[in-house]
Amino acid sequence: MIKVRLARDTDAPAIAEIFRATYGAAYAYPEFYDPYELKRLIFADDAVVVVAEDVEDSRVVGTASVLEEKGAYTDLGGEFGRLAVHPDFQHRGVGQLLMDKRLELVRNRLHVGILEARIVSPYSTKIAASHGFTTVGYLPGKLMIEWRENVALLVRHFGDALQLRRNHPRVIPEAYRVTSAALRGCSLECDAIVDEESASYPHRDDFVLEELTTEGYAALLRIQRGRVKGREVYGPMRLHYGYFKLKAKDSHYLLAKDRGDIVGAIGYTHDEREGIVIVFEMISLQDDVNRFLITELLRRCETELGAQYVEVDVSAYAPRMQRTFLEFGFLPVAYVPALVFHKVERLDVVKMGRLYATLDTSREVLIPDVLPVADLVIRSFQRRQVEPRIREAIDSIALFKGLNEEQQQRVARFCEPRRYAPGETIFEADTSAGEIHLVLSGEVDVYLGVPPARVGSVGEGECLGEASALSGLAHSAAAVARDHVETAVLSHEFLESLIRRRPDVGVVLFRNLATGLGEKLQRSDLALLQK
Repeated sequence: MIKVRLARDTDAPAIAEIFRATYGAAYAYPEFYDPYELKRLIFADDAVVVVAEDVEDSRVVGTASVLEEKGAYTDLGGEFGRLAVHPDFQHRGVGQLLMDKRLELVRNRLHVGILEARIVSPYSTKIAASHGFTTVGYLPGKLMIEWRENVALLVRHFGDALQLRRNHPRVIPEAYRVTSAALRGCSLECDAIVDEESASYPHRDDFVLEELTTEGYAALLRIQRGRVKGREVYGPMRLHYGYFKLKAKDSHYLLAKDRGDIVGAIGYTHDEREGIVIVFEMISLQDDVNRFLITELLRRCETELGAQYVEVDVSAYAPRMQRTFLEFGFLPVAYVPALVFHKVERLDVVKMGRLYATLDTSREVLIPDVLPVADLVIRSFQRRQVEPRIREAIDSIALFKGLNEEQQQRVARFCEPRRYAPGETIFEADTSAGEIHLVLSGEVDVYLGVPPARVGSVGEGECLGEASALSGLAHSAAAVARDHVETAVLSHEFLESLIRRRPDVGVVLFRNLATGLGEKLQRSDLALLQK
């Protein structure tokens, strides 16, 4: 028989043994192997630690925790920490009992519970999903154990958290799909407004950069108090936690000065062991300081900090800041409704991540609850990989002719990469279609009739499958890669959505598609006449 209770200081050695047996020497945080550090966690005011005990021999066989943060974006919020069960007792329902006990202890003290679950096995995500947690994100490469693991982000709301939520967030188009999936997963109407118009913050690079000292702390705190209504970046701490507490949490601020006065700052934490940087605050007196601060932080990430993953929580009501981070290579990885408590309401957050490591999904086990959001994020990172190739070939891609740089980038961000070996079929005749292929390299042969006869070819810079994608009818011909072929794929769904929001882009795309179709038909007719 297993019972679950609050941890005592005498449980610390047993908890350390559970982590050692579960993770070996690979766990990034050796504190969990240190009974002294575990005792400090058990006695901490903002932590709830529980253990599962085998009644027969009083052996501690599992452990879990909830970390409550007060005074930051997690007011009335808690992070459900790593759940570990000794290998000898796994698959016996111990994890379910530990989750039951955690919820029993904290449900009346929280508005929001968040949980980052490993997805190399379905164990953690299944337990969370069975206890009312909803998948709202997929964080690529965030966890370092034996390799850089991707994790699922789940959330559960308590009490009147969702009744206090501010409605109608404004998100950039690139964040809309994750936003919609998260809101609907939390049984909320998707009331997000897609913001196509807000420009990113302007560029200026002549500020003086400094690190925070006790001397600059008071001046920066005055700026923050004057800007509290306009916060656009959130995190698990704030400047008013106090300088020395920030130092204890390995937190840093970069300051921007103009003519000797502090005009902005960016706060971040750096976890050297996991190679993670978390941006938790941005403070500015003028718009043009934001890009400068982000630029300087990313420069440090790349040259000094060895960051593999950088994350920031941006207000879902601040499309300019979302757009700015997007232009720095960040992508939406999660959307958390009602995470931030501000005055008398709770605000949504768009979590954005930048991955410097290679995205590896080969060892994942995604349960149905996680798959929809994970698929959206994975595809967005795959699309980001194809953007440089599109930029290289931009002059040769007929579809982009007449689009300005901003319009080209908007279309390119929604292209997915595909590669085909010589002789591989790209699509068959009489099959349903919903995609347009932009040929980036190689050549594709087009076959028509029975038996199939080659009627032409499509080369670099041209489109493939556009007639079927636009009409909704089946392909009239087959397409086969003549050599190694790389394409960028636009879905019919994306085109319809883009054209509704951006008719200026739609007019140019349809004109180019019609022109390209006409040219290919002429070539095809000529080829048939020559036969």
